[in-house]
Amino acid sequence: MGTRAGATSATGELARQIAAAERVVALTGAGVSVPSGIPDFRSPGTGLWERVDPMEVAHIDAFRRDPKRFWGFYAQRFDSLAHKQPNAAHRALAAMESAGLLQAVVTQNVDELHRKAGTRELVEVHGSIAGCVCLHCGASVSREQARSRIAADPDGVPRCEACDAPLKPRVVLFGEMLPEEALLRAQQLCGRADVLLCIGSSLEVYPVAALPELTLAAGGKVAIITRGTTPFDDLAGVRLDGDVVAEMQGLLEALGLAG
Repeated sequence: MGTRAGATSATGELARQIAAAERVVALTGAGVSVPSGIPDFRSPGTGLWERVDPMEVAHIDAFRRDPKRFWGFYAQRFDSLAHKQPNAAHRALAAMESAGLLQAVVTQNVDELHRKAGTRELVEVHGSIAGCVCLHCGASVSREQARSRIAADPDGVPRCEACDAPLKPRVVLFGEMLPEEALLRAQQLCGRADVLLCIGSSLEVYPVAALPELTLAAGGKVAIITRGTTPFDDLAGVRLDGDVVAEMQGLLEALGLAG
């Protein structure tokens, strides 16, 4: 009973901070999509990288060295993510944006669920599974076109129609730099935020993990809504560590947006 009362008090405080702020930004990680059936990367027993070595299947060098093996893994990821649907946490952020209480969502996720939920101002710092690109000639295709080419190729590798080179998903692989324009936009948003909501992220993967530092350095407040510890827990003005869907629904209620 005491824990619930504490959570309610913290949720109410966060709602007051959001209502009083001019600029509120959300930074989301894999944890926000776990309720949609998408495993995160590092959780013991369920994390994606417990089952496969990311350096072998999700590194840019692996893609260049052995596109067949790379796509043996990534074709499954394309198929699994294509049918996932946003959950109530994604929809809560879209509702906050529609109500004028949220300026933008910066996400580490590539699953497009924020976009499906209706978020308009979305910065995808790790790219998106929306399509593929040819690193040789720059041609691009949609995800559905890529899936068709995967099915048609004897090695299961989607290829560029113009030059026959293997296509790469429009996601940031290990060994690649984040897209400069997206990272700069994320830095600008977080550096100007009065409140930064860090949702479902361990805040351990750089350079994204440095974004809360920009908010704090500019005098803004950081709120953390995630299970598990983060390096910013002691610096957070509000810390909610329950189920991300329940916490976001509670926040909507406190903001008067539920129902």
